[in-house]
Amino acid sequence: MTARQPGLPPGYRLLCYDSIGSTNEEAKHLARDGAAEATLVWALEQSAGRGRRGRAWISPRGNLYLSLILRPDCPAGSAAQLGFVAALAVGGALRAILPRIERLAYKWPNDVLINGRKIAGVLLESETLAPEKLSFVVVGVGVNLTASPQGTEFPATSILEEGLGEVMPEVMLEEFAAHFQSWNMRWQVEGFAPVRAAWLAAAAIARGEPIRVRLDALALCGRFLDIDHKGNLLLDYAGECRRIAAGEVFPAA
Repeated sequence: MTARQPGLPPGYRLLCYDSIGSTNEEAKHLARDGAAEATLVWALEQSAGRGRRGRAWISPRGNLYLSLILRPDCPAGSAAQLGFVAALAVGGALRAILPRIERLAYKWPNDVLINGRKIAGVLLESETLAPEKLSFVVVGVGVNLTASPQGTEFPATSILEEGLGEVMPEVMLEEFAAHFQSWNMRWQVEGFAPVRAAWLAAAAIARGEPIRVRLDALALCGRFLDIDHKGNLLLDYAGECRRIAAGEVFPAA
């Protein structure tokens, strides 16, 4: 591995790979074998990276690819809130590294945007021991530092492509780990409220704006109302408030 070994806050166990199929797949295998909370899998490149809904995540060298194992003491239904925690950690890390960064925003459920284009995504995967009893959660994070995929349905970008300079993966990893530890601790102690407030303060779409939400079998056009106390999106659809737990958000056509 050519990158230098990053320094992480106490409690993290870092596993470094030059190349791997998928950091999330490796993290899930480790979690099933009993890997401890805060085990972090980092790879310089992935050959079989995945995004949400099974989409391929193009993973060339130069970007950041990591997966973090968590064993939160919370109901399984609350695990999705960790996607917001991770998004805030990415945003905080980017602002710490690049103080002049502008138009950094969050798109539901867990994307980070710069100038209206996707710079980072979060993939949450979990397994349960019994109904509502979590075994583990894997928080997968990809940040486009030097390159972004072309021709995607939602436009993407990278730090380098935005003219913001060069950010080494290990530097981004260090900052992400520190910010995630801070936000995760706050979530554990104070609940989702401060996470929700911080996320909404920098939401890419303001309350009342028209959006299109694509679900598995259909798309709904309406107005963005809010994020509820569980992290669900609230959509004004034809005068009815629809509560959406999973979907893809796009600007209104």
